[in-house]
Amino acid sequence: MNAEKRHRIFARLRDANPDPRTELVYRTPFELLIAVMLSAQATDRSVNQATAGLFACADTPEAILALGEDGLKSHIRTIGLFNTKARHILQTCALLIERHDGAVPRDRAALEALPGVGRKTANVILNTAFGEPTMAVDTHIFRVANRTGLAPGKTPAAVEQGLLDRVPDEFLQDAHHWLILHGRYVCTARKPRCPECLIADLCDYPDKTPSN
Repeated sequence: MNAEKRHRIFARLRDANPDPRTELVYRTPFELLIAVMLSAQATDRSVNQATAGLFACADTPEAILALGEDGLKSHIRTIGLFNTKARHILQTCALLIERHDGAVPRDRAALEALPGVGRKTANVILNTAFGEPTMAVDTHIFRVANRTGLAPGKTPAAVEQGLLDRVPDEFLQDAHHWLILHGRYVCTARKPRCPECLIADLCDYPDKTPSN
């Protein structure tokens, strides 16, 4: 795919959604961090349902630590892998207080040093909370980048670097959100909604879903 076509793709995505946002509900970088940690193998809707009650009573590292493991689990037990996630969240809260005065660091290495926080989560925080032009490659972005031809790659790391290299600078800040939403609602895994896709004519995917 050439640079002109990539520019046209992102221009259309921007025209359709000029101000894209994460579907996770949060008010602070800390709340976003907890929500993203909970979102692994879970839907944003289920996370929002859980965090509505959690953040109403505990929205700081100190408050979550005060809940204790059982108290935290009572709020997030509807989320997959909640036992492991609760342990990681409590460990992360302790480290935020110990190393960062309770604040979420704006530094990749410091973020990735937190339990349960990998590169993808760090990229989401850097992009969404702090406005950094990063690319968090989840299953949706991995699929869209490969299927469309925007940035083919065999690993999330390869796709991430490919997108960072190829997405025009003017679109890079919001590209993460556009691609996630496109993969979630249009370029779906089992049967992409190609007849409704606003970039179908620019997409390199050879097996497009036909119109009925």
